[in-house]
Amino acid sequence: MVYFLKEVENMYTVTLTQKGQIVIPAKIRRRLRLKKGTKLHVDDDGVIITIRPETPEYIKSLRGMYKGGEHTTGGLVAEHRAEMLKEDKKWKR
Repeated sequence: MVYFLKEVENMYTVTLTQKGQIVIPAKIRRRLRLKKGTKLHVDDDGVIITIRPETPEYIKSLRGMYKGGEHTTGGLVAEHRAEMLKEDKKWKR
């Protein structure tokens, strides 16, 4: 099967397979340091699908992005954990 990707600035078009799989473009995988086995958090708001990596490297890369540095990053990690727990509870129903 052939996958066609079309880049529009930082946006790509990917094709969903019969199994519901997509291929994340290599450029994005390199930039986010995604490797085989990396867990991804998939969310939707009814219109937009969001995919975020759940890696320590990604979380560490956020350090210093906002005023407050380490403290702010800790808040992001706590928020991420809370989201994951909420998602886990939703799936266990």
